[in-house]
Amino acid sequence: MTTALVTGASAGIGREFARQLSARGHDVVLVARDGDRLDALARDLERAYGTTPESLAADLVTGAGLAAVDARIADPDRPVDIVVNNAGFTTFGQFSESDIEREEDEIRLNVLALVHLTHAALAVMEPRGAGAVVNVSSLAAYQPSPTTATYSATKAFVNSFTYAVHEEARARGVRVLLVCPGYTHTEFHERAGLGAPGAPELFWQTPAQVVTAALRDLDRGRAVTFPGGLNRTLAAVSSITPAGITRRAAGMIVKRSRPTAPEGSSQRAASR
Repeated sequence: MTTALVTGASAGIGREFARQLSARGHDVVLVARDGDRLDALARDLERAYGTTPESLAADLVTGAGLAAVDARIADPDRPVDIVVNNAGFTTFGQFSESDIEREEDEIRLNVLALVHLTHAALAVMEPRGAGAVVNVSSLAAYQPSPTTATYSATKAFVNSFTYAVHEEARARGVRVLLVCPGYTHTEFHERAGLGAPGAPELFWQTPAQVVTAALRDLDRGRAVTFPGGLNRTLAAVSSITPAGITRRAAGMIVKRSRPTAPEGSSQRAASR
């Protein structure tokens, strides 16, 4: 029986990764801040798939939380075969009016925790010549986004970092995949205080669609997956469109959203 560790597993895309990996017969280590939700999910997965899920409540913004997950990945008696770095959150509002500590926490979770756990995973996988790391990014990586400036910047880092590590690791038998979903029906926007983004339903996907595409491309050894043909097209267009145009377009979309928190707020969402 192989084991997968999923961060941000309590909701959204992370929860769906846990479900689909369990359906494939993997034991899953569920990581998030909310231990009660993890325990409930673990019971559901065990009943549905006969696997042995494990709950690991940890706040990856903190050193103690990172150390706990790091130790689980490094445990030689319970090897982890797949690490899914999904945990992340966004802040919303005018950057100059934001809570700078929350902005820094966003960088710690979206960037530093992902880098740390990727390193921990490769440290045990590369000597074995087997394993996989999945880093969940976003289409937001492809354009500056007014009112979610820090989030887009963190995702641009994740893209560059994961592409590079993919090339390094594949020569040592480890697969590294970048996942770039677009708008996805999860708690992410609501918990960030962003409300419903002003994008038509055509642009939206379900977590199941995102994860199905990601695991398919992981099996194929690909470097990146854009769930859905429309998202692939949007990424390509954003990559070649001048930044002056993409940032204004992103700003217009945000203005059409229905915020559920005051301007300048920076509520935290634990997972996508």
